[in-house]
Amino acid sequence: MKRFVTGLALLTILIPAQVSLQAQKAESHAFDVSKNLEVFHEIVNELDRFYVDTINPSKVIESGIRAMLNGIDPYTEYYPENDVNDLKMMTTGKYAGIGAIIRQYTGRDYIYIEEPYEGMPAAIYGLKAGDEILRIDGESMKGKPTSYVSEHLRGEADSKLTVTVRRIGEPDSIDVVITRSMIALPAVPYYGMWNGYGYIQLESFTEKSARSVMEALINLKEQGAKGIILDLRGNGGGLLQEAVDIVGLFVPKGTKLVETRGKIPEVATTYVTQRNPIDENIPLVVLTDDQSASASEIVSGSLQDLDRAVIVGVRTYGKGLVQTTRMLPYNGTLKITTAKYYIPSGRCIQEIDYSRRNEKGQAQHIPDSLTKVFYTAAGRPVRDGGGIRPDVECKLDTMPDILYAIAQHVVLFDFVNQWCSKRESIAPVKDFKLTDEDYNAFKDFVCNSDFKFESNSSKGLASLIKLAEREGLADKAKEEFKSLESKLQYDLKSDLDVFRGDLERLITMEIVMRYYYQRGGVEENLKKDKFVKEAVDLLNDGERYKSILASPAK
Repeated sequence: MKRFVTGLALLTILIPAQVSLQAQKAESHAFDVSKNLEVFHEIVNELDRFYVDTINPSKVIESGIRAMLNGIDPYTEYYPENDVNDLKMMTTGKYAGIGAIIRQYTGRDYIYIEEPYEGMPAAIYGLKAGDEILRIDGESMKGKPTSYVSEHLRGEADSKLTVTVRRIGEPDSIDVVITRSMIALPAVPYYGMWNGYGYIQLESFTEKSARSVMEALINLKEQGAKGIILDLRGNGGGLLQEAVDIVGLFVPKGTKLVETRGKIPEVATTYVTQRNPIDENIPLVVLTDDQSASASEIVSGSLQDLDRAVIVGVRTYGKGLVQTTRMLPYNGTLKITTAKYYIPSGRCIQEIDYSRRNEKGQAQHIPDSLTKVFYTAAGRPVRDGGGIRPDVECKLDTMPDILYAIAQHVVLFDFVNQWCSKRESIAPVKDFKLTDEDYNAFKDFVCNSDFKFESNSSKGLASLIKLAEREGLADKAKEEFKSLESKLQYDLKSDLDVFRGDLERLITMEIVMRYYYQRGGVEENLKKDKFVKEAVDLLNDGERYKSILASPAK
């Protein structure tokens, strides 16, 4: 009895001590915050009073804020009042403007229309890809950066603007009067039947994206789709609730999908599916790549954990963090990471630990050796950390350096502008093909242009020669260097033949999108898409599909 009383007395002593220690830590933390805020305030005051030039307080303080947030994680961001529309566009997919992608090319004075969106003001009022933007409402755009031109193309819905462009084949500049409207970027830019299966490309998780996927799914089922391919490649995520609703199209109502957990109880939320599914049984393949992130990983990971879909592609990005917005004084907004999310198996797929940094201040990746094993509903092992690992892996194609260089250079853009200026229309996407004459014209165009390409090997050799010169060894290897220089030079004409197949795909894609917009580009890409081919092969092999999702053998 005495021992019990002593133990009880010790417990009553320890509890107040623990509470006191926690209170001291909280008080110390609060003082630390207050002290540093006061220091920051005084630094700004001193700069404003004594710095040799007059400072711009908004810019100086905003730079300080951004530097502070960059040291936390890349997703916690400050949006001052004039940038809040950018945040709204991220979540809604909407903005007021003309609806076109614009691009700047090195060495050119003006910005170009790269791609008008189908059905949007730019296309409706007659702007075309390849148009060079000379003036907006009479103001010259010469030498202006993309951000400046973009800002002037946007404005209030229903307001008018005049865009003056130069177009190939036209002797004079053209004035195009456009009425701006609300531009709603489609979450599902394309869906259709492919080899008997329904294909849905989901580009973002903005407002009503789940409705768009639902409408596509219903339509494809009506067309007789035997299975569905949901393409999440390149989809960086968006609204968590939209991801939950999309999974809900394929799993029973009331299925628990996501839990969010953070420092404060208010951010802890459990998400379950709210509606009856469209189809719980239709075979489903989800395509992912290394840019599929956040909400894309909630969809792919949840469907994997529930053994509802086979994931085909590449390991995903690994973003398991949740952001919410907080209103700030003077109409600013803070997008802040408040929680981590956990999918049905209980795993969190966050790859980078921003709380652990090396001596250079770089956040640390969680090594595979420290990840833990979790289990799907059927008992298949899956791992946390490092994104969603696909059930069937596809390797990304490597693009030859010369292809990348041509794709980025204005020479491809110029050739397609010239080619399209001579043709009002082309064959449907499924029938369109570049001719030998077309490709030979492209070769001549490139060879007669200012396009120059130096291989990475040549650049590496040049660095080696400079190093040898500094060390006094260059003369000894002079002949060898000379021989290597000649061997490492690209033969442009020859290489345009060697890489003809890849280049034809590149040119064809650019041409098709001029006439059939984004949907045409997707259709053209499907012809040679090895990820989609793998998905179709898998869906055609029902036994293999079922075996991947089955419980592991004991």
